[in-house]
Amino acid sequence: MTQSTTRHDWTLDEIRALFETSFNDLIFQAHSIHRNHHNPNEVQISSLLSIKTGACAEDCGYCSQSAHHKTELERERLLPLEEVIAKAETAKSNGSSRFCMGAAWRNPTDKNLEKVIEMIQAVKGLGMETCVTLGMLTESQSQRLKDAGLDYYNHNLDTSPEFYGNVITTRTFQDRLDTLSHIRDAGINICSGGILGMGETSTDRASMLQQLANLDPHPESVPINMLVQIEGTPLHGAEKIDPLEFVKSIAVARILMPASQVRLSAGRHEMSDEMQALCFFAGANSIFYGEKLLTTENCETNDDLALFSRLGIQPTATEQTEFKASACHS
Repeated sequence: MTQSTTRHDWTLDEIRALFETSFNDLIFQAHSIHRNHHNPNEVQISSLLSIKTGACAEDCGYCSQSAHHKTELERERLLPLEEVIAKAETAKSNGSSRFCMGAAWRNPTDKNLEKVIEMIQAVKGLGMETCVTLGMLTESQSQRLKDAGLDYYNHNLDTSPEFYGNVITTRTFQDRLDTLSHIRDAGINICSGGILGMGETSTDRASMLQQLANLDPHPESVPINMLVQIEGTPLHGAEKIDPLEFVKSIAVARILMPASQVRLSAGRHEMSDEMQALCFFAGANSIFYGEKLLTTENCETNDDLALFSRLGIQPTATEQTEFKASACHS
């Protein structure tokens, strides 16, 4: 039976039962719900730019930007406004409707926040939606971003509360929930999801999705990342998640959060076309577009265009005039 009622009271046992459902039945249920709330042949496109790279005080076990890890990444200062505008213009011309900017901070200073606000206002001036991820925020900082016109704030939960301490020790799971609360109270749309393939169990994946699904309202955007293993980080060498388990996680996210955009994020360059197609069928309806996600590889733009053409997928209706289908190649 297809469950389509929006809920915020999911139990862990209910979500675990979804993961244990036969693959065909789970995908059918998720796709049916997806069709009830979205056009199954449309995908929202976002671009992501690192506006300040490296030397982050956090010790996230997956991240090349942490000052705690010995990676090849070089520290960079905050990008100048003119460079950010040029990148946003390029993203728009390539079909992106939302421009996301990420800075490797534990939390922004008020001085740095002013510089980011200038970027937000400039990108808004191009007619694009804006999203930033800057680390933890206070109530007053959240309100300042809202006043600047910010559309989305990205702050992932990363994993379950139970597994969280195995990945990050420099801030708590509750710290993340507090920032989400500040963002919501300010009236900014929430972009929050997690990373799969960090050594967590299926129960951990269910617990993470429970946390997201029981937020009221649900996050407007739910990025589901597949761990990109980076040499020099503690999670390099972690056992990779089974591709079908990843697809099932997309399906469960769709069932739990029917109206949210479920985004295929990091790790797409390691996914086959067939795996991505299954994810779209299971309920994914948003992607990050472009050759790089902050510091990790992403699919080539032309490869995305070619896959969309093969699947009969179009950007969401508001983006179609910007979408350069002529760039497709076989």
